[in-house]
Amino acid sequence: MKTTTTLGGALQGVRILDMATVLAGPSGATLCGDHGADVVKLELPDGSDALRHMQPVKEGVPLWWKVANRGKRGITLDVRKPQGRELLLSMLPSFDVLVENFRTGTMNRWGLDIETLHRANPRLVVIRLTGFGQTGPYRSRPGFARVFEAMSGFTSLTGEAGGSPLHANFPIGDSVAGLFCAFSIAAEIARLRGDPQAKGAEVDLSATEALFRLLEPLPVEHEQLGQVRQRTGNRTSYTAPSNMYCSSDGVWFSLVASSQGVYERLCRAVDRPAWITDPRYTTNPLRVQNMAALDNELAAWFRVRTFGDIALRLEQYELPFTKVNTIADIQADPHFQAREAIIRLPDPDYGSLPAPCIVPRVVGREHPVPRTGPGVGEHNAEVYGEFGLGAQQLDALRAAGVI
Repeated sequence: MKTTTTLGGALQGVRILDMATVLAGPSGATLCGDHGADVVKLELPDGSDALRHMQPVKEGVPLWWKVANRGKRGITLDVRKPQGRELLLSMLPSFDVLVENFRTGTMNRWGLDIETLHRANPRLVVIRLTGFGQTGPYRSRPGFARVFEAMSGFTSLTGEAGGSPLHANFPIGDSVAGLFCAFSIAAEIARLRGDPQAKGAEVDLSATEALFRLLEPLPVEHEQLGQVRQRTGNRTSYTAPSNMYCSSDGVWFSLVASSQGVYERLCRAVDRPAWITDPRYTTNPLRVQNMAALDNELAAWFRVRTFGDIALRLEQYELPFTKVNTIADIQADPHFQAREAIIRLPDPDYGSLPAPCIVPRVVGREHPVPRTGPGVGEHNAEVYGEFGLGAQQLDALRAAGVI
């Protein structure tokens, strides 16, 4: 049966005003935009958002900004000024969602407390994405991704045993919070669509709690077994073998054999069928207890073979493994190419720029390719024109520093 292709996404018709800064909140709005939402990006008139100045920047052009805020229309507005505040409130009835990530209490000081926002639009969903939440003793602390990662317990699990905890060279904490932001928006929109009389909501999203939510077994492991999970390098404390190995030609690859069936296939693949009945390795708990010995023997087997030979053997036995890819490897990989995992975003400065594809894919639905993120105030005339503001009014607001 042929699948009919439709255009657009599940969030088509949803309007989001993204006034968050840097990455976490904006990335959540971007994910919604990928799936059809109309996202308007609100910035201060001076274009001071830190993401505009983070590497990669090429000849003053903020490349990260362009791909992180793809698909959005951009306006400028200083909501701290009385005229800016009133203009924001006048626009809110036309939006379904407002995303903000200012330190707890900041919006209140600007006269934009939740009661005021809901008087302007009783059905408005307000996503308040902060480092630590709207309540609690840490609610007013400043925070960035590495702070969320460390505080949540996430960073305590990375690094070599006995060594320093390690941060990744990427703000994972912001990306995880952005995923929860997008999930929150989708969940609330589903609720509102199911009840025309439903009121809006204030969503208190803590980036630290978003990361902690991923670490499900840690609390029960601590309470019931008295264990505090520690750093174990590339090994795990819950299954074995699971590690990073290196071939004779210097290629690092990751290999996991968590289930019994996969482990037994691995034993045969590396010519060690006796390991299947070895009393040290017969079950996963035993393999975890004896993982050092098992890993040392595996590493020795891999160390004298090229990655090409290793890959052929592991594929023959249907084992889960992969080379540790760089972005250059990903661009050259036939699977990523076949899936068109990298798309080209139309861009006014470069013609187009590469970026990850829209995730997830929905069979029978085609998503329009978004353009790159907007310049500072690029869509002021277009967006404010939708609210009846003409050129003379915009000129006056611009002269007053409001837009």
